[in-house]
Amino acid sequence: MIVYHGGAVPVEIPKIIESNRMLDFGIGFYTTINREQADRWAEIVAVKRRKNIRVITEYDFDFETAKNDLSIITFDKPDGEWLDFVCVNRSGQIPDVFYDIAIGPVANDQVFTVVALYEQGVLSKEAAIIELRVRELYNQVLFHTDKSLVYCRYIRHTIIGGQANGK
Repeated sequence: MIVYHGGAVPVEIPKIIESNRMLDFGIGFYTTINREQADRWAEIVAVKRRKNIRVITEYDFDFETAKNDLSIITFDKPDGEWLDFVCVNRSGQIPDVFYDIAIGPVANDQVFTVVALYEQGVLSKEAAIIELRVRELYNQVLFHTDKSLVYCRYIRHTIIGGQANGK
């Protein structure tokens, strides 16, 4: 399976990096199977870091072997289990389940509003799930452990706009 990482620099050797931001699936190395989504992430990173460069790095994710060797959580849609998992991770808590890789929908800014309303008790879980189903959701593949990164092999990177030195 081909996965992409969007950023402001090429990432030939992915790493698990602790972040002070609370993200959907916890800490790790985030990728997507959707090239357009990677481009959006690259744009967001470039703007935040005030860089003139966007980079899409492409990897071969050996999913077939990984699913036999690792603990993989897969969410096919934004259901109650996905919503609870995202809320736990975004709150900074540790999920009750161990996982090496998590795959599923992205809670982007529009989706995050629904998640926040659910967390505040404004929306019930059922109402939040109904609201999430009408949103366009993108996919993310999180490599959560160093062990999981063995299954993510660098192929190439593409520079979109700017130059490699950022000028």
